[in-house]
Amino acid sequence: MIEQTVDIPTKDGKTTTFIVHPERDGPHPIVLFFMDAPAIREELRDMARRIAAAGHYVMLPNLYYRRGVMELADLPPLPEAEARARMFDLMGSISIPMVMDDADALLDFADRDPAASPGPAGAIGYCMSGQYAINAAARHPERIACGASLYGVQLVTDRPDSPHLAAQKTPAELYFACAEHDAYAPLEMVEALDVSLKSAGANAEVEIYPGVHHGFAFPQRAVYDKPAAERHWERLFALFRRNLG
Repeated sequence: MIEQTVDIPTKDGKTTTFIVHPERDGPHPIVLFFMDAPAIREELRDMARRIAAAGHYVMLPNLYYRRGVMELADLPPLPEAEARARMFDLMGSISIPMVMDDADALLDFADRDPAASPGPAGAIGYCMSGQYAINAAARHPERIACGASLYGVQLVTDRPDSPHLAAQKTPAELYFACAEHDAYAPLEMVEALDVSLKSAGANAEVEIYPGVHHGFAFPQRAVYDKPAAERHWERLFALFRRNLG
């Protein structure tokens, strides 16, 4: 495997991005991997490595670069309540339009790297970034062939870039993995998403993972559920095989 961490120029600065891909048999299909609210950490890099090992060129950008933050573990420690408030403040400092500009920059960088395939690409996002993965597919319908929102939040909003609307603007195959117990995306929201997508004839699947909680796929979380996590990997890799080759 080949790994590198590079500063990719964007409209607002430079996003430090972890890139990993196989050493041989390239070029490899691009997968944009958007981080969750707790930011870049080794847990996410390990997940990127797992995706890359299946034959992909994975890009994991730091979305908090506008605030000069890379890894929350590098910041001065705070009491739990204050640390969570800081995290939510960082999460609120970015928006779908901002991250779409970042996605443009990521694809532009990859298109100049011979290790990355110029063909169909994928996008995935966990937690706060599920909405970014779906919007990336809508932003680049000619390029991003599949996208996945993993226990994503704000699935149905009154904004024009709400995931339930963005999903209707792309031919990409989309997958929404939702936890049965999720205060950030309650079942009522998930059901509204499912109804909307089916009514519009979107190329999308909404799957509820029974008995698990928000964050179930992260191995370092107390809510980690190995069977559900492995099921989500099975779904992701099947999605990539169908659309990225």
